[in-house]
Amino acid sequence: MLNRWEKIEDNKIKLEIEVDAGEVDSALDKAYRKVVKKVNLPGFRKGKVPRKILEARFGQEVLHEDALEELVPPAYEKALDESGIDPINQPEFDLVQIEEGKPLLFNAIVEVLPDVELGEYKGLEAEQEEVEVDDMQVDHHLYMLREQNARLVPREDRPAQHGDLLLIDFKGYVDGEPFEGGEAENYSLELGSQSFIPGFEDQLVGVNLDEETEVTVNFPEDYRNEELAGKEAVFTVKIKQIKEKQLPELDDEFVKEISEFETLEEMKADLKEKMLKNAEEQSKTKLEESLIEKVTEASEVKLPDVLVERQIERMMGDMENYLRQQGLGMDQFLELSGKTREELQEENRPEAERRTKANLVLDAIVKKEGISVEDSEVDDKISGIAEEHNDDFERVKGILEKQGRLPAIKEEMRIRKAVDLIVENANITMVKKEQESENEDAGQQQEQQPGEVGNAGQNEDIEDEKEKEDKDE
Repeated sequence: MLNRWEKIEDNKIKLEIEVDAGEVDSALDKAYRKVVKKVNLPGFRKGKVPRKILEARFGQEVLHEDALEELVPPAYEKALDESGIDPINQPEFDLVQIEEGKPLLFNAIVEVLPDVELGEYKGLEAEQEEVEVDDMQVDHHLYMLREQNARLVPREDRPAQHGDLLLIDFKGYVDGEPFEGGEAENYSLELGSQSFIPGFEDQLVGVNLDEETEVTVNFPEDYRNEELAGKEAVFTVKIKQIKEKQLPELDDEFVKEISEFETLEEMKADLKEKMLKNAEEQSKTKLEESLIEKVTEASEVKLPDVLVERQIERMMGDMENYLRQQGLGMDQFLELSGKTREELQEENRPEAERRTKANLVLDAIVKKEGISVEDSEVDDKISGIAEEHNDDFERVKGILEKQGRLPAIKEEMRIRKAVDLIVENANITMVKKEQESENEDAGQQQEQQPGEVGNAGQNEDIEDEKEKEDKDE
């Protein structure tokens, strides 16, 4: 077998692959024995048509498809091994020659990782936020726990107030005509949640139970439905139920009900420790983000479309998983947002390009620094996953092996080492954290960084396998 390769453009490689004539003859003979079983020709029993007659009747090409299926995949894989080429997409095959008694000749065109012109990644200047957790932050967290455990008490003796949970029927009109999506029955609405058009909830304050009222609002100019954007709407609203949120007392009894602690002071101390640890992780993540961004911006690389598209699909998959956890399907989300899947994908493209470039840059650092990960380190990682799930190491490793996840875990660990190398060699200045509103803190979601070991999918798969085995037993 003879293999040659050449770079034809940007990050595309053409492999010229040759397979020995003896292997070709063997594959053609095997293809004949397979094809002849399906052929009926007058004067011959089924499956007994001589090969020369079969080829004369249907052409030699009748055997080529099956022979190529036999020859091409192993020849292509062997060519990749011998050349050391690591493709990032499926190959395009171009057949040059297949004929009995002659070598098989074909070309394979594949994309590979592009060359990266690395910028400086050592000695970078960066700022890291100092970490602190004060009593006010702990108290706010305790307040949120009380909110989550609040009792909803029906109120018939007073009108609706801010903070109440209402059950309402409503119907909206624009220019005297009802509009699509402007009507609902038994809709649950918390006054003050700002989940409706601005001004809607405020006008329900002071309205009594079973009372019907009119609410007049203006749709925002940038409303997703262009037909309604900027227009005045009148809603008829009937309040069918008023429930008051009553928070439990913050005392030892409450703590015993919701936790394993006996006293409020014990819970506060544990909460502060966990919040401090979380703040440290966030501070570290922000530092890594800023350093990765600096290295990425200082580096040059042409992004392959296939990697960007793959990253977009990964982001869409993450979004679908998140929506599923919230009890919402992607189709429902798209309908509510007034967007198509394609529009959402395009919105994600800039972030996908940023992540793709960062991953390519980190991969280039791994190669330049000769960073490697030993099998024993991977085992330590798997042990951590198993311990997290109170599971057996061998069982978890078996699941990951079966899913083909071990190479990905090893690669993620290499990238993690590259990030650590950048941080260790940076000049870091500690700074005070900028004050943010509590609402902003609550609304923030932690984003997976390039090279961060994403265990979420692995963990879900491990739990799924666990449930499956339990059922089988």
